[in-house]
Amino acid sequence: MAIHKDNASGIPTYWGQSGRGLQLLVAVIATTDFLLFGYDQGVMSGIISAPAFTKAFPEVEGDSTYEGFVTAIYAVGCFLGACFIFVAGDRLGRRNSIFLGASVMIVGVVVQITAMPIGGGATAQFIVGRCITGVGNGINTSTVPTYQAECSKAKNRGKVICFEGGCVAVGTLIAYWIDYGCTYGPDDLTWRFPIAFQCVFAITVLIIMVKMPESPRWLLSHNRQDEARTILAGLAGLPRDDPEIDLQINVIVNAIKAAGQGKTKFSDLWTGGRTQHRRRTILGASSQMMQQLSGCNAVIYYFPILCQNALGTTHNLALLLGGINMIVYAIFACTSWFLVERVGRRKLYLYGTVGQMVSMIITFACLIPDADTGAANGAAFGLFLYIAFFGATWLPLPWLYPAEINPLKTRAKANATSTIQNWLWNFFIVMITPVLIDEIGWGTYLFFGALNAIFIPIIYFFYPETAGRSLEEIDLIFAKGYVEKMSYVKASHELPRLEEANISRFAFDNGYLSGDEESGIDEYKEKAVTQENLTLQTNAQA
Repeated sequence: MAIHKDNASGIPTYWGQSGRGLQLLVAVIATTDFLLFGYDQGVMSGIISAPAFTKAFPEVEGDSTYEGFVTAIYAVGCFLGACFIFVAGDRLGRRNSIFLGASVMIVGVVVQITAMPIGGGATAQFIVGRCITGVGNGINTSTVPTYQAECSKAKNRGKVICFEGGCVAVGTLIAYWIDYGCTYGPDDLTWRFPIAFQCVFAITVLIIMVKMPESPRWLLSHNRQDEARTILAGLAGLPRDDPEIDLQINVIVNAIKAAGQGKTKFSDLWTGGRTQHRRRTILGASSQMMQQLSGCNAVIYYFPILCQNALGTTHNLALLLGGINMIVYAIFACTSWFLVERVGRRKLYLYGTVGQMVSMIITFACLIPDADTGAANGAAFGLFLYIAFFGATWLPLPWLYPAEINPLKTRAKANATSTIQNWLWNFFIVMITPVLIDEIGWGTYLFFGALNAIFIPIIYFFYPETAGRSLEEIDLIFAKGYVEKMSYVKASHELPRLEEANISRFAFDNGYLSGDEESGIDEYKEKAVTQENLTLQTNAQA
C-alpha cells in the first residue's frame, strides 16, 4: 500500500494532499500517461518519411507495406499489453499495473534509440523496441481510465477522463512539432531525440505513483476494507470514521455483491441477467473498435504522407501542415472537457460520427479530379474538419465509456477487452492505410465515410446515457432495462437521479438487487438492505 500520513484533522494524505488536491494528483497521473500515449502515437508520423530516417533504415523507403509495418508494430505491442492486463490486471491492481506499464515503455525507448544503423539488424532492433514500448502503453491504456474512474466523483468523472483523453491530442501535437524542429538538426537527432523524449513522461508517472494510493474499489473487491477506508477518506477529505465513508463503502460493497463476488473469469464477461455483463462488455469494446474504423489514425499517423502523395507538397511543408492540423486537433479535444457532462455521451458520439462522415465525403469528393489543385486544397480542408470533430468527440469518449459502463466485478477485464479491440483495429488500419492510398487513392476516404455512416444507428439504438451517474447508478440502468424488459437507452432516461444514500433502497424496492441468474449467483438477502444498509443511510442523512 502507498505511504500516507494523517494531517492534523485525522484525514489521510498522499503527497500531503487529500480531497480535491488528491483527486487532482490522480488526474495528473492520468494526464501525463495519456500525454505519453498521444506523443508515442504521433511521433512516427514526422519520422517515418524523413530522409534521415529512411537513410538509417532503408527498408522503409518506397515500400508502403514495410512503412505500415514499422508504424503498426507499436499497435501489436499495445495489443499484447492489453492482453496482459486482461489476464493479470485483477491480480496486480491498478497501481502496480501503471508502474509496470511506464517501466516497460522506458525499456522499449532505450532499445529503439540504441539501434545502430545501417543494416537489417538495426531495423529489427528498432521494430522490437517499438513493440516493447507498445506493450507498456497497452498496459497503461487498459488501466489508467479504470483507475481514474474508480477514484473520481460522478459529477466530474466524465470531465476528468475526457481531459485525460484530450491529452492524447496534446501529446500528438507535441510530437509533431518536436519532429518538425528536429528536422533542422543532424541526422541522428532527427529520429533519436523525438523517440527518447517519451521517457520524460514515463519517468514523471513513475515518480508521482510512488506515493499514490490504490483504487479503493479494487481494494474492496479484494476484501481489504481497512486500506479502502483510508483511501476513500483521503479522496473525500474526511476522517476515516465519518458516516459518509461508511455509506460509500456500503454502496460499493453492495454493488460488488450484486455483480457477484470472487475471482473474475473470462466467462463472467458473457453473462446476462440483471448485471448484463455481456451487453456492457460489447458496448465498451464496440466503442473502441468504431473509434479506429472511423479513420482517425489514417489521418493522425499518415497526415504528412497524405499531403505529400495526395496534395503533392514537399516533406517540409507536409510536416508544417501536420503540425497545424495537430493544433486544430488539440484545440477541439479541449472542448470535450466542457461538453461531455453538459451535452452527454450519446449526443457527442452522434454529433462526432455525423461530422466525421461529412468530412470524409468532402475529402474523397475533392480528390476525384486529380489534376485540380483547388479541389486538392478542399481535400486538405476535409482532413482538418475531420480531426476537429474527432478531437471533440471520438478521441476521449471510447476511453471514458468502457471505464464507466462496466461493473466493478468485470471492469478490469472488460476494459482490457475494449483496449484490445482498440489496438487490434489500430494495427489493421495503420497497416492497410499506406496500401489503400497507393491502390485506390480517394476511395480510401469513401471507405471511411461509409463506415461512419454505419455507426450512427448503432449508437442511437444501443448506447445508453451515463452522464452524471455514479458507477453504482449505471449498474441500476442495466438492471432496470432487464427487469422491466425495456430498451437500455430508455432505461437510462427513465431512471431517476439518486443520492448515494438512496441507491440500495431504490434497488431493493424495484427488484434490482440481484446477481446474475446465468452465473448462478444468489440474490441479496433482504437483511443486508433493510437492517445494516438502511441504518447506515439513516445515519448519513441525519
